[in-house]
Amino acid sequence: MPIKHFKPTSPGRRSFETADFSDLTKGQKPERRLTEAQRSTAGRNNQGRITVRFRGGGHKQRYRLIDFKRNKIGVPAKIDSIQYDPNRSARIALLHYVDGVKTYILCPDGVKPGDTLISSRHADIQPGNAMPLRHIPTGTLIHAIELKIGKGAQLVRSAGTSAQLMAKDGAYGQVRLPSGEVRMVHLSCRATIGQVSNAQHARISHGKAGRTRWLGRRPHNRGVTMNPVDHPMGGGEGRTSGGRHPCSPWGQLSKGLKTRRNKASNKFIVRKRGKK
Repeated sequence: MPIKHFKPTSPGRRSFETADFSDLTKGQKPERRLTEAQRSTAGRNNQGRITVRFRGGGHKQRYRLIDFKRNKIGVPAKIDSIQYDPNRSARIALLHYVDGVKTYILCPDGVKPGDTLISSRHADIQPGNAMPLRHIPTGTLIHAIELKIGKGAQLVRSAGTSAQLMAKDGAYGQVRLPSGEVRMVHLSCRATIGQVSNAQHARISHGKAGRTRWLGRRPHNRGVTMNPVDHPMGGGEGRTSGGRHPCSPWGQLSKGLKTRRNKASNKFIVRKRGKK
């Protein structure tokens, strides 16, 4: 998927880049039965309080129901079209199963309309086929990985990402994630072969602030620009650099402080992310 550039007819247009969408099937509208309404929370909880700052606005969207479980075992499906999904960075593929069922899945890189995919332990090792880790050869690139058997894919779902099955030991396999973390995953968990589509997504330059507003992100103001009543790093005569270690408005250190509290899954992590 090449990146489309524009002539610098204005300052915002100079750095404006977008996908050329040549990988999408032309003239396809979303499958209405596989979409549902999606309300914008603007970063607020059910009491109306802001729990995530700098969110709000943006274009209205409908949510596409994605089949992350791939539990139609042994039923072949043909890719009808590859479509855009405003809720995620990856493309999605509309599958037509031979029994008449239609579902959306994350589109793997390298597939095209007309290809046949299947979810089975006896499936070929080709992009888009899903199977338990037990039946995937070591060294294979995978995505859409389950963490709990039958729960559906939770890992490696964003555009251009892939993990690698490194080894198998007993009931667990070692999977190297895009962050560099090596994690043990049960061999009965399912995964999809290949890499997620739209690999150029991370290279696209928005070009102007208004484009991030379309995505529902409001301006982010730094703590050092605030007053002391609003942020620990605020205040001072003239421009100041904060005078203390970077922190959140509530004093939580934001650089280097370990905040991981999930001790239950520590035993499944073979190597932490960032470690060489």
